[in-house]
Amino acid sequence: MPYRKVLIIRLSALGDVAMTIPVVYSVCRAYPETTFVMLTQKVASQLFINAPRNLQVVVADVKGRHKGFVGLYHLAREVRRLSIDAVADLHDVLRTKVLRFFFKLWGIRVAVIDKGRKEKQELTSRRAKVLRPLRSSFERYGEVFVSLGFSFVPNFVSLYNEGVGDEGLYSELTLPKSSGERWIGVAPFAKHKGKIYPLDRMEKVVSELSEESRVKIFLFGAGDREREILSLWRERYSGVISLADKRYGFAVELSLMSRLDVMISMDSANMHLASLVAVPVVSVWGATHPYCGFLGWRQSDSGVVELPLDCRPCSVFGNKPCYRKDYACLEIAPETIVDRVKSLETLIKEK
Repeated sequence: MPYRKVLIIRLSALGDVAMTIPVVYSVCRAYPETTFVMLTQKVASQLFINAPRNLQVVVADVKGRHKGFVGLYHLAREVRRLSIDAVADLHDVLRTKVLRFFFKLWGIRVAVIDKGRKEKQELTSRRAKVLRPLRSSFERYGEVFVSLGFSFVPNFVSLYNEGVGDEGLYSELTLPKSSGERWIGVAPFAKHKGKIYPLDRMEKVVSELSEESRVKIFLFGAGDREREILSLWRERYSGVISLADKRYGFAVELSLMSRLDVMISMDSANMHLASLVAVPVVSVWGATHPYCGFLGWRQSDSGVVELPLDCRPCSVFGNKPCYRKDYACLEIAPETIVDRVKSLETLIKEK
């Protein structure tokens, strides 16, 4: 047993915290005598469903009492009182560098993720692009634990030991799934424009899928604008249910998500949430690229929808404006996505 109590730090963003779970749960189960403490923000802390017994989740209030240098000092002291003897920094940003400074000052062993920033810069370069697949975030997270002496196999399958969540949690939304019924999730939004498939085209995807027999479509989103758009789609097409009407919480959404046959998502948090419950994802990629290492846990390349443009990827996170001004990377025909859903469903049935 390398250490008795290990602090794991990943404060944000939601999708990135979700990506830590397959690795964190795997190392926890491989070392049941070690206590692991996950430090993250309040919203992300709710993702740790059915966590291993030796995993404790601690919330950092980085916009409140843990804000700024003094706040981070108080946070470091609070965590130190838990008697941690090693730190795995899976974030490596300014806040975690400050925390690492204090832990090192107190003689606590620290290991930090190699984000591959230079490699990603080459991958997204406009004039000197080096297009090659980089190590995934899952591999990079795992390497941090290996450097602390934890040797393990990342064998995570799903947040639900039974494979699916409790259908009673989402009974307000829909009746239980009936035999022969197909449930398809659609999560059309992302944080940045370069990752959002044009909504008029995604509506055509929803329209076409809704016309198929015994299909129920669930729309995922949050916020006033998203709620308004998804409500319109729900009203226009049969068999469509929107989860954006109110905040149901991750327990409800993940439980329902676990019953889906396929999820359609952008390169966004919802791709990773679906991956956590072992649902195959048809992921739509624009300015970003799976080569950056952010494809969902155990997702297949057969679910990736993208256009082979020389300018892609132009951004690691999709936050850079399109230098061509036309966002050609998102000019994907709706029929392409519908066909990919059907082909992915066929592949699943053949397994």
